Amino acid sequence: MTGLRILDRTLARRVMSAAEAAEQIGPGETVGFSGFTGAGHPKAVPAALARRMRAAHERGEEFRVQAWTGASTAPDLDGVLAEAHGLSKRLPYNGDPLLRRQINSGEVEYVDVHLSHVAQHSWFGFYGGLDVAVVEVAAVLPNGLLVPTSSVGNNKTWLENADRVILEVNSWQPRGFEGFHDIYYGTRLPPQRAPIQLTTPMQRIGDPYLRVDPAKVVAVVETDHPDRNTPLRPVDDDSRAMADLLVDFLRHEVRNDRLHRSLLPLQAGVGNVANAVLAGLQESEFEHLTAYTETIQDGLLDLLDSGKLIGVSSTSFGLSEEGARRFNDDIHHYKGRILLRPQEISNHPEVVRRLGLIAINGMVEADIYGNVNSTHVAGSSIVNGIGGSGDFARNAYLNFFVSASTAKNGAISSIVPFVSHVDHTEHDVQVVITEQGLADLRGLSPRARARKIIDRCAHPDYRDRLADYFERAQRERPDAMHTPHLLGEALSWHRSYVETGHM
Repeated sequence: MTGLRILDRTLARRVMSAAEAAEQIGPGETVGFSGFTGAGHPKAVPAALARRMRAAHERGEEFRVQAWTGASTAPDLDGVLAEAHGLSKRLPYNGDPLLRRQINSGEVEYVDVHLSHVAQHSWFGFYGGLDVAVVEVAAVLPNGLLVPTSSVGNNKTWLENADRVILEVNSWQPRGFEGFHDIYYGTRLPPQRAPIQLTTPMQRIGDPYLRVDPAKVVAVVETDHPDRNTPLRPVDDDSRAMADLLVDFLRHEVRNDRLHRSLLPLQAGVGNVANAVLAGLQESEFEHLTAYTETIQDGLLDLLDSGKLIGVSSTSFGLSEEGARRFNDDIHHYKGRILLRPQEISNHPEVVRRLGLIAINGMVEADIYGNVNSTHVAGSSIVNGIGGSGDFARNAYLNFFVSASTAKNGAISSIVPFVSHVDHTEHDVQVVITEQGLADLRGLSPRARARKIIDRCAHPDYRDRLADYFERAQRERPDAMHTPHLLGEALSWHRSYVETGHM
């Protein structure tokens, strides 16, 4: 394979096994791994590193590292390192269930960061130095340039800032990926920053390749392993109902001349509701759509194939196994219609605000005044992290937060008197949707928002209790009518769930 994928003579001489490459990583070091939503992460070196960690632990030696990534990865990165008890700190986003338990038990420190902030915080030195970058690529060209794979994430920053670099050249990734990427190298630090000259979703402002200083490359590992491809759940009735409400609301905005029939660039978070919304758009009258998002799911491929969507800019794929096969088998069909960028650009607030995105993101819960929690259960246990939802929602032209109105077979209400953790304040939330209905909060005072959220979004099993809380708060706090709360009771629903398993 070396002759086909590793064409630079200097780097070809540094090919070695994953076990040998893992020897380049020492205890206590900070490692920047490629990977975003299960795509484009290294597959072989983390497993070899985990074996070293387990062997060290058996000898009674401490061997843990700090791990930085783009977003969530996969069992063959986060999973194997968690199984080896090899992580001391993790940022910025995690989806692995074992690592989640270790974070919530206090074994692993977790830094939950807006995804647009990670690269710049690394450059600012806020997190300390980066010892090693382990980055997957599709090929190394004769001039040393690197062809990226199915995600970009923070790879550019890791390659620039790390003291040492390990490359995994993965032949499972299509060689046809060359030309799909737009790597922006114009980032400057304050006070020398300049505007990012990106005015349309599919505009190129960078290079097709990643760069690396060959002197920093200490190992090149050849692999042939698939991404973690997540099977899609069938669209359920609740997801379909929320998608229908959202698409109908877009029609309402078109009728009122607040949107054009081709809408504005779409951003959709990962999950069943997002895919249901994309399926709803497939059935709709909207044409010539664009997307500026962070993850490409199967639904976006469907829209591209149908011609409804003319182009999508992202930082990563997040496909099912069938979706990945479909893309890989017909990759040239998508060339020129998909661009993958660093996440500091895909999620950049300046660009999001300029393009005027329609942002669609999930939530754990919303309270009656419009504050949204997208990360924690009962205020303390992290689920995955804030991801890019804040980057998009705060700066979007129009944002939606969506969730089923209940969870755990009705034991939890997604609409509560007061959220147990605030990720998106009431000032940043425009539209809340559950399968029960839609609450347009734009231009409303807190009490007007409360009436609308209770009446339209709460499940019938909880609606009367929420209305009772709101009415009593107004009666008992006549001196605090702007946002009336009964502070002794505001979090009682969460306390009840922790103590009894039911709100």
